[in-house]
Amino acid sequence: MTHGHAARPASTALLTDRYELTMVDAALRDGTAHRRCVFELFGRRLPGARRFGVVAGTGRLLTLLRDFRFGDEELRFLRDEKVVDAATLDFLAGYRFTGSVTGYREGELYFPGSPILTVEGTFAEAVVLETLALSVLNHDSAIATAAARMSIAAGDRPLAEMGSRRAGESSAVAAARAAYITGFGATSNLEAGRCWGIPTMGTAAHAWTLVHDTEEDAFRAQIDALGVGTTLLVDTYDIRQGVETAIRVAGTGLGGVRIDSGDLPTVAAEVRAQLDDLGATGTRITVTSDLDEYAIAALAASPVDSYGVGTSVVTGSGTPTAGMVYKLVARQDSDGGWVGVAKASTDKASKGGRKAAFRTLDAGTATSELIVVSDGFEALETASEHPDARALQVPLVIDGEPDAAYEGPDGVQAARAHHSRVREELPVRALALSRSDPAIPTVYTDAG
Repeated sequence: MTHGHAARPASTALLTDRYELTMVDAALRDGTAHRRCVFELFGRRLPGARRFGVVAGTGRLLTLLRDFRFGDEELRFLRDEKVVDAATLDFLAGYRFTGSVTGYREGELYFPGSPILTVEGTFAEAVVLETLALSVLNHDSAIATAAARMSIAAGDRPLAEMGSRRAGESSAVAAARAAYITGFGATSNLEAGRCWGIPTMGTAAHAWTLVHDTEEDAFRAQIDALGVGTTLLVDTYDIRQGVETAIRVAGTGLGGVRIDSGDLPTVAAEVRAQLDDLGATGTRITVTSDLDEYAIAALAASPVDSYGVGTSVVTGSGTPTAGMVYKLVARQDSDGGWVGVAKASTDKASKGGRKAAFRTLDAGTATSELIVVSDGFEALETASEHPDARALQVPLVIDGEPDAAYEGPDGVQAARAHHSRVREELPVRALALSRSDPAIPTVYTDAG
């Protein structure tokens, strides 16, 4: 999750499952390790029966891929644990991904079957990326999809992510990043600010009020430190008394008050009326109590100015993983020709062949996810062959080299801007929060 000036891990190669390396071990023995292959990362369905998904984590994955190297410590562990044999250890010591990756841009929308990532390389160099790619994209895309729904529910009202204490320490930073890409405006997490350039926010918790002899003392001290533009937490004791004290101490120019408990629609209305009666008509109201997209939608008619969301956003609002998979879809045969391959298991079937993806549009509104399948590996179609569609895939890694434009803070800003643009293509039915079929159908067609 770090990049650039931040300290990067020496290696990300063991952020994987053991069977990735045992497959490489066996493939080196039988000669299939160097067979050219195409792997595809996709979701069979949308998480939580939602109407669209959002791709997130791509920029993080590219940086992690740069550090996917087996150093002395990693090789020593594999040798001591007898995970692979000596010949495989020699292969891993020189491992570098030299293939290519194409995929959906970060922030892009996806639907069932969308070829979110296509990884081309030898079997050995591509198969070992499965766990890392899924670990990043399943987590970040689940967060991004939930956050996008919250952003839609919030409308023009600002959203802040504040769920770090409800996630693992590294997951918290990734979650803040994913939420920012899909419409949140700030995070409470300072590491996310440092690594990814996300605006940070935060003033005081209930402990601040409780450590002082009186609520008034706490408010005076906070204003002395942060100025009257700060936001005071008014629900430690009695909310009505807290609001009265806040305005008496700060004056009618107080920046904001925060409410973290109670029946929020009722409390917000009462606080707004009280602030206005006191002359503090410009003082904003922020609410932060166990919000999710449904609670935010329920507050649409309430006099709330901004939202802070914690647990729900960092856990995907009940759907903590996107359920994506990484499957082999094409390989070279022993004669050097290409053949599409697919899994046929009940309810887990995949569709073989290399794919090109387009979003068909009608007057700027998405109508379908068009996926062109090439079983024979002939040249795939381009956007020029689909004038009423937008091509969805871009080169992410060329000859083993990730495109730095998608990494770091600049990559995050680009993903945020891209998401904002493509969300405008969604049909109106996609904006509803209820469980449903995908907002647009996935349509497969054969190349040529």
